[in-house]
Amino acid sequence: MNRAALTWRIANPASLRWKIAALVTLACAVVALVVGLLVHQATWDRSLATGRGEAEMALDQALADPAANLVSVAGLPRELAAQVRPGRRVTWYGTDHRDEPWMWAVQPYGDGENAVLAQISMGSDLLSLHALDRDMIKAALLALAGVVPVSVGLAELANRRLRRVARTARRIADGDLDARITTGPPRRPGRDEIADISAAVDSMAAALQHRLQAEQRFTADVAHDLRTPLMGLVAAAGLLEEGQAADLVRDRVQVLRSLVEDLLEVSRLDTGAEVADRVRVPLAELAAESAARVGVEARVLAEGRPEARTDPRRLDRILANLVLNAHRHGAPPVEIVAGDQVIEVRDRGPGFPPELLAEGPRRFRTGAAERGHGHGLGLTIAAGQARVIGAELTLTNAADGGAIAILRLPASGEHHPAEG
Repeated sequence: MNRAALTWRIANPASLRWKIAALVTLACAVVALVVGLLVHQATWDRSLATGRGEAEMALDQALADPAANLVSVAGLPRELAAQVRPGRRVTWYGTDHRDEPWMWAVQPYGDGENAVLAQISMGSDLLSLHALDRDMIKAALLALAGVVPVSVGLAELANRRLRRVARTARRIADGDLDARITTGPPRRPGRDEIADISAAVDSMAAALQHRLQAEQRFTADVAHDLRTPLMGLVAAAGLLEEGQAADLVRDRVQVLRSLVEDLLEVSRLDTGAEVADRVRVPLAELAAESAARVGVEARVLAEGRPEARTDPRRLDRILANLVLNAHRHGAPPVEIVAGDQVIEVRDRGPGFPPELLAEGPRRFRTGAAERGHGHGLGLTIAAGQARVIGAELTLTNAADGGAIAILRLPASGEHHPAEG
């Protein structure tokens, strides 16, 4: 993985790593906030209870000499004065005219216009509470500073396993049916959700590999079993007397022979034993020869004199199949555009069906009815031969109508497994 991809993977805000870290951080922050509020409230309630007790004790002492501690009720803070009633002792927390916090204790005296007052300063308690709040905030921030990296690290362990699942799934989608997530013995199911996903992907890959191998074996067996009787049909057709019936028989035998040859080629491609023999090839000339060989009138357009180092026989087979597909299932004119390391084959027909564009070529499937009839092996062989020479075959539809097959050849310096 290059540095840019690694940096994006680490910094990607949509990554599961950061989502888990954000959730853990949020949960810790909520817990710290709730605990902090509870501690703050409990500490403040205790300070008020202590201040109230001290104020009542001071009031009892003040009542021993009421004249010295006598004040006018009207001179008390408005909230406190409103609570003063004859025969009723009142304790109240509030600030004086200098905004200093006090715990007030008042006992009405005489005619109710005066009262005995005792005050306990709550400034030190309030300062202690603020200091406690700051300490709790610092402790919470320090805890989060430790929790976030730990949660990111723990999330990375799960992310690494999920990325391995994704890489294996992409390899399977690209055709590597031997790819598996777990290379050792099967793990006990139900260990965790990721292990369940891994086991399911491995099971799916094994089932898919078994089905495709069975299909490949069936294709090869059918092609080989048909080869011997087909040769007999070819020989017998050659002995028929000339006539319309004989021509019809020879035509059908030739179609059957082409089908068997295509099946044999597909079976060879399925084995993965095909090897490309690369030489320098003029693309425009080869495209014109391929179209002429299959009897299709195609217009070849060249941008300069494009060349590529590739296998001419396999490239001819790819272009012949693409041109035949355009001729049979599209509409004229058929155009071949040869450029630098790329060849495009285009027709003016209804275009490729959505199923073909979404799933790619499939043997024995021709797509929509308007694309004509056939056994669906032409594009399958073209795609298989393209893989052998390391090319990329893309099927698309033009905006103004018609199908376009784009063959991108590898650069001359690239090495591919098919070369050995």
